[in-house]
Amino acid sequence: MIYLDYNATTPVAAEVLEVMLPFLRERYGNPSSSHMAGRQAHEAIETARGQVAKLIGASPDEIVFTSGGTEATNLALRGVVLAQPDRRHIVTSSFEHPATAETCLLLERQGLRVTRVPVGSDGRVRAEEVGRALGAEPALVTVMHANNEIGTLQPIAEISRLARKKGAVVHTDAAQTLGKIPLDVDTLGVDLLTIAGHKLYAPKGVGALYVRRSTALERVLAGAGHERGLRPGTENVAGIVALGKACEIAERDLISEQMRLRGLREHLLAKLRAAVDGLVLHGHPAERLPNTLFVSFPGVHGAQLLDAVPEIAASTGSACHSGSNAACASLLAIGVDPAQAVGPVRLSLGRDTTVQGVEQAAECLASAWKRIRACSEAIAKAQRG
Repeated sequence: MIYLDYNATTPVAAEVLEVMLPFLRERYGNPSSSHMAGRQAHEAIETARGQVAKLIGASPDEIVFTSGGTEATNLALRGVVLAQPDRRHIVTSSFEHPATAETCLLLERQGLRVTRVPVGSDGRVRAEEVGRALGAEPALVTVMHANNEIGTLQPIAEISRLARKKGAVVHTDAAQTLGKIPLDVDTLGVDLLTIAGHKLYAPKGVGALYVRRSTALERVLAGAGHERGLRPGTENVAGIVALGKACEIAERDLISEQMRLRGLREHLLAKLRAAVDGLVLHGHPAERLPNTLFVSFPGVHGAQLLDAVPEIAASTGSACHSGSNAACASLLAIGVDPAQAVGPVRLSLGRDTTVQGVEQAAECLASAWKRIRACSEAIAKAQRG
């Protein structure tokens, strides 16, 4: 199998698995316990907190561990609203991950006003349009750092500067960018930032929320006083240790891996363009994740194409379900014609991707596309009589 679905999830890295296993076996103490086993678990969590903080340029006490990216985003958005009852306006984009989009819908049903800024044809939000949408007293601006399907990067630093002038709290979902490109919370100017472990070679079921010290945030779950009182519940020690190690590895290899993935991505795109007439790359050609291509193969539905190449593990995008004839929401959001928005293919590369794998994938996809097109044309010719 050639795995090209790293934006959906990553395998647990060998170094990550190695450090988490002791906390599933002999070091099983509750980190809230005062005995030695508990202290060992507590110290491991604090080490991981420092590792996560270092990767994003934060302080350890600004990291709150969660069960994943979705919980982190819910805590960010709902927690800000609870902490600022006099501010009832949220500004977001029309291009968000469901963790953000659905939370905004929930808050809208609870009486808040939500403004959704449209996205340009290149898959990027315009900072000046966010600025115009802010109004007088916005509570929160939330725009994802990189779109999980198309892979386009958003101008978060510019958005943050405009939002701060109006006193708004700024949140970004960085699940897809962390470990792929350099990320610094002060450079971005954000107050809240979502992290998902399983996008970063840590296991599923662990994530984190960066909370700038000056940010007012209320908890959304009731319970004990874990994680500065913001996230009650006994900590997932093994998962947290794994996330910390994954962040340490990401920092170590960040620049070299970014350059390697960008080169492989461009090689894959060149191979596909050479073999597939009319291949369409969606989104900005440069301001995008180094590992992500979102492409349409002319006249062929993405799910149909991927079904024809079972040796390749890829997707038609997280909001476009395999076998569905519905147009991709992300492409509709950037103004792509509905006929073309049906069935793009997301090819996302990662640590185990090789030149040989990329070349084989391009050959398989192009060959399958030609077979399907030839079959479709033959059927159409027969129907015409």
